[in-house]
Amino acid sequence: MIMISACLLGKKCRYNGEHNLNEGLVQQLQNEKLEYINLCPELLGGMSVPRIPCEIVGGTGKEVLAGTAKVMNADGEDVTEAFMKGAAEVLRRCREKQVTKAYLKSKSPSCGYGKTYDGSFEGTVHPGNGVLAELLSQKGIEVIAVG
Repeated sequence: MIMISACLLGKKCRYNGEHNLNEGLVQQLQNEKLEYINLCPELLGGMSVPRIPCEIVGGTGKEVLAGTAKVMNADGEDVTEAFMKGAAEVLRRCREKQVTKAYLKSKSPSCGYGKTYDGSFEGTVHPGNGVLAELLSQKGIEVIAVG
């Protein structure tokens, strides 16, 4: 069983009310007849659509999980709690469904794997994982960045 960021399958759950449909991934799912669940950690954390853009400030998802960095929106509001709640709920559902692999949207403060936006809100990326990507990695679920 795999988990996929809902936006990659065309669900309009991005901060701007849009999606990140990845037709190659959809085709792969159909061709390989893979079983999957699709989730959006930000929605599961109680965030709305649309919402103010968010980035990790002061580190990466690893530091957010450790309590030494925060997820902030562009208006300066601390939204760390929503990101933590959403990541925990995705992990719970992944464990329930025995997920072993997750395809996550790149650069996102939740789903980014290997690189995320740097907290400057200027479109600059830096090495590191988003909150969900870090949590799933720490719990032994293989993460694959898409898009």
